[in-house]
Amino acid sequence: MSEQSLFRVEDLRLSLPDLVGKSFVGLAARIEILRGISFTIQRGKVLGIVGGSGSGKSTLARALVRLLEPTSGRIVFDGQDISHLDEQALRPLRRRFQMIFQDPMSSLNPRRRVKGIIAAPLRLHGLTGIDRRVDEALDHVGLPRGFRNRYPHELSGGQRQRVGIARAIALRPEFILADEIVSGLDVSSQAQVLRLLEGLVAELGLTLAFISHDLSVIRRLCDDVMVLRAGQIVEMAPSAEIFAAPRHSYTRGLLDAIPLPTLDQPGWN
Repeated sequence: MSEQSLFRVEDLRLSLPDLVGKSFVGLAARIEILRGISFTIQRGKVLGIVGGSGSGKSTLARALVRLLEPTSGRIVFDGQDISHLDEQALRPLRRRFQMIFQDPMSSLNPRRRVKGIIAAPLRLHGLTGIDRRVDEALDHVGLPRGFRNRYPHELSGGQRQRVGIARAIALRPEFILADEIVSGLDVSSQAQVLRLLEGLVAELGLTLAFISHDLSVIRRLCDDVMVLRAGQIVEMAPSAEIFAAPRHSYTRGLLDAIPLPTLDQPGWN
């Protein structure tokens, strides 16, 4: 594996029985959600993952950070095969890759204050200096330290998503996977979160995989783009190539179907 590659995925497959439970094996033994996916993610780069509903984007995301175990194939993180590690073996690695979820209201504990939400993974991994780390995380995402005592329902949608980002970066991971994290926000809040992610990638040296159905967001943020359809990669190339000269008819259809605002449109800079 190239020294520049952080993730390497080889012939990744995930079947429906393995996704929902073995009791379904008699009904759906042959249904594959992911069908032989292979790719690499380069260190310090932002990979955009796009595709229509049911293309396998979120399933791939959860398999990549081992919230799901693949049926077959390999997921190699920094030279180590993590495809079938048990939870005990995965725990020290989970500090190094984190996920930000689409809906912060469902992913943030409504009974905990912001401080407790950000501190939870720090305590889980036995880290010290928790108060300092919480304040540093809030600083990184541009939230006042006084927000540490608020509950999620007391925050706006954009602020809640910043708390989700703060929780992820508090562990100082090398890799973050963001799954449709701006899809529920207004244009202004989207722009703020995207600028934040751009700054964190540069400041913290993060590698980022960013899932979105919005190709204007992908164009703004991502170095490379992977296009998924029915659990397979139909095209993967640098972002500039995808938008200038897509090779696959499915990619061209996605581009034709979604208006792409120019990057100097108000609210995006």
